[in-house]
Amino acid sequence: MPEQRLRRGRRGTQARPFCQRAQIQQRGYSLPLQRALTDFGAEESFGRATEKMREHYGIELGASAVRTQTLTHAKGIGAVEHAAASPPVKTVITELDGSMIPVVKTGIGAGLDKRKEKEVFWREARLCCARSSDAVDSIYGATLGSVNVAGLLWHETARAAGLGDKTHVHGLGDGAPWIMNTFQEQFGAQGKFTVDFWHVSDYLAQAAPVLAPGKNKEWLRQQQDHLLLNQVDAVLDSLERHREPAEKSDAPVRTAYGYLHQRRAHLDYAGAKAAGLPIGSGEVEGGHRHVPQERLKISGAWWLETTVQWMLQLRVKRANQDWETYWSQIAKN
Repeated sequence: MPEQRLRRGRRGTQARPFCQRAQIQQRGYSLPLQRALTDFGAEESFGRATEKMREHYGIELGASAVRTQTLTHAKGIGAVEHAAASPPVKTVITELDGSMIPVVKTGIGAGLDKRKEKEVFWREARLCCARSSDAVDSIYGATLGSVNVAGLLWHETARAAGLGDKTHVHGLGDGAPWIMNTFQEQFGAQGKFTVDFWHVSDYLAQAAPVLAPGKNKEWLRQQQDHLLLNQVDAVLDSLERHREPAEKSDAPVRTAYGYLHQRRAHLDYAGAKAAGLPIGSGEVEGGHRHVPQERLKISGAWWLETTVQWMLQLRVKRANQDWETYWSQIAKN
């Protein structure tokens, strides 16, 4: 049905009642349409999002329209601040980890064809999460920035989860030096860092065939029992006696010994369990799967460095339940 158009007087401006009532303009997108496009584009490939629009709304649009609206709002949603818990909580549980995201640089050669002149590589996305000890859901933060930027974001995320001046911070991670050092810089004496129990177990599992041929599982369980009772010296003693010589490159026992020995101050599993606190960093590792990777690592997806950072913050804000806040602020403006 043709759209009704009116003219104000013989030579006046043209009025389009439907467009004015629906608050849309020619080649424009209404706010509800922008939201629907961004909603699908945040979860699906831009091509798949067009199919969703057709299926649910009967609207035919190109993938470029979904991409434009999604990236526009992905950039804008970064300005939304998550409301911090009030008052500060007694204990905050927080974790940090990194995973790789596919990135592409275009126009790197002398030619003008950006489709051909490109370089693909991987960038580390650093994801942190934090929650009070009596909460179920975590608040997330993510960045492609430096370790220093990740540290500032980690502290900011903990603040949003209820970190106060007297809050105890229970930190968890895989024991990577950059994570442990960053925790110390950001939380200092206010916190205590614990190396993920299952990462320690993985190192011991690699050494088990050398130390207990045919009884790998029994030996590993025995060492895990020692660790849970904070009997770290007993585990180190069992490893030390069988360490491979320095000239041997394949040395699982020597590697496990070095890993535990360097982190022995961060293996207080008995203390954590007595306080009802976790000893594994599975929460942030699971967060990698459902916050950035579920969208940013779909088959065939490669991202520009600028757009991947916007998409990363879009995924984080949705995980933090800030989606509705963002659209409410737009509607008011």
